[in-house]
Amino acid sequence: MNAVIFTGPTLSAAEAQRELEATYLPPAAEGDVYRTARKGPQVIGIIDGHFERQPAVWHKEILWAMSRGIHVFGAASMGALRAAELEVFGMEGVGSIFEAYRTGALGDDDEVAVAQAPAELGFRALSDAMVDIRHTLGLAVQASVLTAPIAAAVESIAKALFYPDRRYARVVQDAREVGLPPAELAALEAWLPVGRASLKREDALAMLRTIRDRLASGLAPKAVRYAFENSSMWEAAWRLAGESDESDVILLDSVLDELRLEGEAYLRVQQAALTRVLAIKHSYVQGLAQGGPQRVFAERRLWSRHNVTNADDRRRWMGANHVDDARLQGLLEDEARVGWITSLAGLDAKGYILDQLRVSGDYPRLVERLRAKQAALAAQGMEDPTLEAAGLAVDELHRWYFEERLGRAVPADLYAYVANVGYTGLAAFHASVLREFCFVNGSPVTTRTQD
Repeated sequence: MNAVIFTGPTLSAAEAQRELEATYLPPAAEGDVYRTARKGPQVIGIIDGHFERQPAVWHKEILWAMSRGIHVFGAASMGALRAAELEVFGMEGVGSIFEAYRTGALGDDDEVAVAQAPAELGFRALSDAMVDIRHTLGLAVQASVLTAPIAAAVESIAKALFYPDRRYARVVQDAREVGLPPAELAALEAWLPVGRASLKREDALAMLRTIRDRLASGLAPKAVRYAFENSSMWEAAWRLAGESDESDVILLDSVLDELRLEGEAYLRVQQAALTRVLAIKHSYVQGLAQGGPQRVFAERRLWSRHNVTNADDRRRWMGANHVDDARLQGLLEDEARVGWITSLAGLDAKGYILDQLRVSGDYPRLVERLRAKQAALAAQGMEDPTLEAAGLAVDELHRWYFEERLGRAVPADLYAYVANVGYTGLAAFHASVLREFCFVNGSPVTTRTQD
């Protein structure tokens, strides 16, 4: 894959393919450049993009792509806008529309915006771009179809329209209604089928030819003079733009639909995700640096939670979760931030745990079980049992709890597991699990003697 081009209403993929052999994709929306850049093309070209109904291409995903050595070009429409904004960082603009935005001659994004048909109709333009209308009116003056003052008046009428309503027929109709000379307007109508021109199309073709020539002459990886920095907003954005190792885009709503079918599980995950977002954002406010011991602890916690003990386990986990090395590093950085904020807020959070259990409906169940356990152990003199009295070795206790009770293997990193679920240490964990063992099994044990 040498080049990937985003196009739509400005230039059809079929026509574009005649100028440059490339992969052509629909108009770019937020996340599309990031997804494409992950596949490693030499060049990404942006002609068309979404302006309104979907979030627009984000500046930072273009910067990220260039930081990965990918050349990013823009022209004609959304591409010209982004190229003018990011030229200082190395994005390359082509054409007169880009130049007009770069110099400030154009400023409004509605100059290039058009209404477009849906994908099944080929994203064809349903309105005319202001830059094309202005360009065509200039040609009409050159052809003596309109006088310059009338062309300026027609241009003002077009500019006053909302961009989806800009069509030559509507512009001429509005011009008649305000009393512009009927003869000149009739001449314009007769001339438009052969005289109208598209500056956007010309610029798009010029960009394709530029890319073709640059590729033919040999294109070294893009070199940039900035250091790309992660942020919580960026990390959230690339999570939403995720895709699998098989390059099948995973749609967030589709995954969530599966989760919603599990009922209350959706609410639990939603609450956890909200907590995660707040913790990550707060970590940036607090100035937590990347890396360090928190990053090491985060990796230990993650692998312990999923019983990942070796490189093969890790590869399987990454494959099942559609995580590559870059995304794993971001995930672990997030985990470090969440862990750090959680540890800072741990004492404060304890005061809210009971209220959270009340809201979730778990409080009565847990209290009822606690009382039953306390009564049963007290009746048997087992309030503070020992491993020796229970006739258990510590590894047997571990196997009973994890394999029989939780249905999982004993964690390879037990210390990380214990810390992750909130115990103060192994001693507290063993005491809690041993009481559970005695309660469930009614083992005849003795208690520790007091000094």
